[in-house]
Amino acid sequence: MLTTNPFDDKLKEECGVFGVWGADQAASLVALGLHALQHRGQEAAGVVTYDGKAYHQYRNMGHVAGTFDKPKVIKRLKGGAGIGHVRYSTTGDTALRNVQPLYADLAMGGFALAHNGNLSNAMTLRQELNRRGSIFQSTSDTEVIIHLLATSQKDTPVDRLTDALRQVEGAYSLVCLMPDGLVACRDPLGVRPLVMGKLNETTVFASETVALDVIGATFIRDVEPGELIIVNDDGLRSFRPFEPVRARPCIFEHVYFSRPDSIIEGTSVYETRKAIGAQLAEESPCDADIVVPIPDSGVPAAIGYSQASGVPFELGIIRSHYVGRTFIQPTQDVRHLGVKLKHNANSALIAGKSVVLVDDSVVRGTTSLRLVQMMRDAGAREVHMRIASPPTKYSCFYGVDTPKRSKLIAAQMGIEEMRDYIKADSLAFITLEGLYRALGDERDDAAPQRCDACFSGNYPTSLTDHEKEPPEQLSLVANK
Repeated sequence: MLTTNPFDDKLKEECGVFGVWGADQAASLVALGLHALQHRGQEAAGVVTYDGKAYHQYRNMGHVAGTFDKPKVIKRLKGGAGIGHVRYSTTGDTALRNVQPLYADLAMGGFALAHNGNLSNAMTLRQELNRRGSIFQSTSDTEVIIHLLATSQKDTPVDRLTDALRQVEGAYSLVCLMPDGLVACRDPLGVRPLVMGKLNETTVFASETVALDVIGATFIRDVEPGELIIVNDDGLRSFRPFEPVRARPCIFEHVYFSRPDSIIEGTSVYETRKAIGAQLAEESPCDADIVVPIPDSGVPAAIGYSQASGVPFELGIIRSHYVGRTFIQPTQDVRHLGVKLKHNANSALIAGKSVVLVDDSVVRGTTSLRLVQMMRDAGAREVHMRIASPPTKYSCFYGVDTPKRSKLIAAQMGIEEMRDYIKADSLAFITLEGLYRALGDERDDAAPQRCDACFSGNYPTSLTDHEKEPPEQLSLVANK
């Protein structure tokens, strides 16, 4: 019997995009960039290249290593321009037809698109396009953009893309190959990250700076919210085709999604997470013997908590890095044994200690319950949980795989009820104000600086599809 890993209780990575123009062998660079972005999507990967005459594509289920570490695959992806995508589906089919980049032969020429984000009116647009005769080949919200572009009456490919994007709502960071060149674009709110770099004469776009590091590219700047950049043989041009609005980049990129060695908005993710841990220690101190991170995502915050509190940092939980998302459980009787496949207590260190466990978030609460019990089984005298984000009370509609609100423990219970549920001696979350403070901001409800909807319920866009049906009953077509 194949079943879900019992520790698979996290908000899932959205997706990662990567694009290059002007390379000797674009596919090789794109594959390397996708390796660095693997944490953003582990279900499937794809690359599309252009050699000046024809487009070449390869997409497959599984990790980048299993897909693109084959010389014959890279060899067939010819050309000096290319885009790539790693995918984690938020909902919908886990099927090859949804693996990006999506490609279409349009009247204006070939068009390939890789998208990180989520369109919150995709279902509404899809229904209208279907009524007008569009035939969809996937269940991905990304395909809506292609159909809007195909049916646009504008003259140039870039104008058609802009016309399409003006009709969508939600979050999108895009890299596209089209007759006019390589296009990178970020939604006006800048919810999802997108950066630009240079490698000699090659222009590079990526979801995170770590992907630039891997190929030896130099970080130039962020693609700004609402900016559309086109690169071709004539050079680079930047456009601002959308009405300006206050940017609202996703706050959870700092807490969990981005790799710690990335730079977001000019700030080290690793240093920010340490600052979050320090703020958490200030708000919720604990008289304990050791601070133990939940590996790997809880490590920087635990270091910050330890340094600020003076409580020693120890690796009290050891993580196996060789466990996938699923594993074999032959019988119901041994199901409980599966928890140790991914994490195991360092019992010699834990026995007799009062332990502070630091994690980045609590979603359903099932992981926290098992970790607390693991500490007690290892002989911990007391177990205290400290969480480096506020309670996650609301679903995300901008590209993060969040459970329905009825499955979010913080939406159903108060903190003391959650503490009792996970059987901890104490439980505390960083406040939303404290999280902003750790990021160097002061929270302003009248003029929010970031998208914190998963904590506050303050969504920065209309949620057209979700206003028509209760979110509990809605089946999204999103695949990021």
